[in-house]
Amino acid sequence: MSGLHVRRTGALTLVQDLGRPGLAAQGVSRSGAADMRSYLLGGRVLGHDFDNDHPGVGACGPAALEVLLGGFEARADGDLTVAITGAPAPAFIDGRRVHANGPVRLHDGQVLRLGRPATGLRTYVSVRGGFDVEPVLGSRSRDTLAGIGPEVADGSYLPVGRAPSDPQPVVDQVAVFQPHPEVLELDVTPGPRGGWLADLLQLNVATWEVSERSDRVGVRLHGEPLERTPELVGVELPSEGVVRGAVQVPAGGQPVLFLADHPVTGGYPVVGVLTAAAVDLAAQAVPGQRVRLHLPDTTAY
Repeated sequence: MSGLHVRRTGALTLVQDLGRPGLAAQGVSRSGAADMRSYLLGGRVLGHDFDNDHPGVGACGPAALEVLLGGFEARADGDLTVAITGAPAPAFIDGRRVHANGPVRLHDGQVLRLGRPATGLRTYVSVRGGFDVEPVLGSRSRDTLAGIGPEVADGSYLPVGRAPSDPQPVVDQVAVFQPHPEVLELDVTPGPRGGWLADLLQLNVATWEVSERSDRVGVRLHGEPLERTPELVGVELPSEGVVRGAVQVPAGGQPVLFLADHPVTGGYPVVGVLTAAAVDLAAQAVPGQRVRLHLPDTTAY
């Protein structure tokens, strides 16, 4: 069996896939890749079919590595085909720079190393066949909030599963747009508790800054607090189910954007929900990044 010997994990390296959906009633959130778009791109350029994958990968897709802020290093055991996607970290094989967003051959004994990305947070290392680590509740994703799923540490060995026989990778490199805006615009759809804000239009005019206390559970925003409807000031809300992308506003008025490892329930009003594309963008927002939430056509609600 082929695999990767992990030499260095950097700040944080996690195994991630599509997650474990359908377990919220048992208190288990979906988890999975924080930036789902980048994870899916890695699998697709390697020839994985997410609609009808082979049995070795499983229903939750091929497991990949989510690397926070680079610093990852691993040696190949056997010949592998890998892809680097997500935050544009400089990638090297035996010191030679290799391209991202396309299949790359990693031969037996060669060392793959990722530098720190110039922008963004999370870089994905995908391998043809997926990492064949032990699944937990049907998924190989590491849930940092619940503490379930496989862990990766310096010295870990990550076996690679059987590659699909078809299709073979057919592209050399995919052109990917990397936004670097001064202010990151995140599209929001109305949430179930928008009426808890004195004026929902506050979402469209405020500019926020990403807090250093952000993680895979959620992106914490800092700025001018959102005001509650006067009659709801100091009122408590019973716990309710929350979803990936939920925009929750605690009593202090500073929004939290829930990411992949969000809790199953929350006790603060959810005034909106990020679109799927916006969640992926939020997952790459670095501390200090300025953010604006955009709720289109608010007059319709």
